[in-house]
Amino acid sequence: MTAHDPNVRLRDGVVFDLATGETVVADAAEPAGDVNALTHAHGDHLYDRLPAGGELVCSSCTAGLAAARRREEPRPVPTDHPRVERLPSGHVAGSTALLADDGEQRVLYTGDVSTRDRCYLDGFEPPEADVLVVEATYGEPDYEFPPQAELERVILDWLDDPERLDRPVLLFGYALGRAQKLQALLRRSDRDRVLTTDAVQRLNTVVADHYDVSFPAGTYDAEAGLEPGDAVVLPAQLNGLDFVKRLAEEYDAPTAGFSGWAVDRSYRFANDLDAAFPLSDHCDFGELVGLVEAVDPERVYTQHGSAAALADHLTGRGYEARALRANQTALSDF
Repeated sequence: MTAHDPNVRLRDGVVFDLATGETVVADAAEPAGDVNALTHAHGDHLYDRLPAGGELVCSSCTAGLAAARRREEPRPVPTDHPRVERLPSGHVAGSTALLADDGEQRVLYTGDVSTRDRCYLDGFEPPEADVLVVEATYGEPDYEFPPQAELERVILDWLDDPERLDRPVLLFGYALGRAQKLQALLRRSDRDRVLTTDAVQRLNTVVADHYDVSFPAGTYDAEAGLEPGDAVVLPAQLNGLDFVKRLAEEYDAPTAGFSGWAVDRSYRFANDLDAAFPLSDHCDFGELVGLVEAVDPERVYTQHGSAAALADHLTGRGYEARALRANQTALSDF
């Protein structure tokens, strides 16, 4: 008997069908499936409007983080589904991959994913599945990150360099994920004080409620100003704003960005930073390929970033792989 085709497609979110007749919708702006799921609370995966009843297959941490970021919406109700297992994806606090098993096919949707252990997060442990939907943010061979311990040592050496230890530093990373990991790293540095924004503090509170970690950072106060040994953790989107430029100039504060894109040396110059480090919450290229090998799927769908490049590489390695494109049709749609 031919196995059920889950008909994986990219519509509003990633959509696929179970043999039970139910449709799973993951990471949609306006979820409207039989089973609605949220893998994590980053803006490009987060809902704009909750489904009726507010139920989402997600972790309680992700529900709390989503509520902190979508304060105009009701708090989502985290729920489970007997056919859909949530697996920690190692991306950010609360993030989960989805393993759907309808008795005929096992479909694994990773959402955003990292297989390396970082700070308070364990890396994703890939299960075997028949169909894999995997992110491809860094799906090209040029994107290879240093070993985590080596990378953290380089970051701490920069923070504690005597030439800049007597000045405040401005550190830029995503408010959810990089900002918390930077605060965790700063506990190991010689910096006197860590400061951050109200928006990051709201997320800190939720993460600390769900993990064995604390964030003793204070909230930056423009009237109080900065002191020589301060480290200020700022959301990445604030880099380049006039008030941040004035802050850097007033205090002669070095700036640093933290992103997987920093593998490319042009990242530092394009963002007008003094330093940049490839601290990432995603798999690098080699880790993505290793994840696919561990899952050992019959079919692979790639999405985000270098989806076409990763699909081509996997095809060359003998996998049936293709990039998901929005509203792309399949024979099963007719």
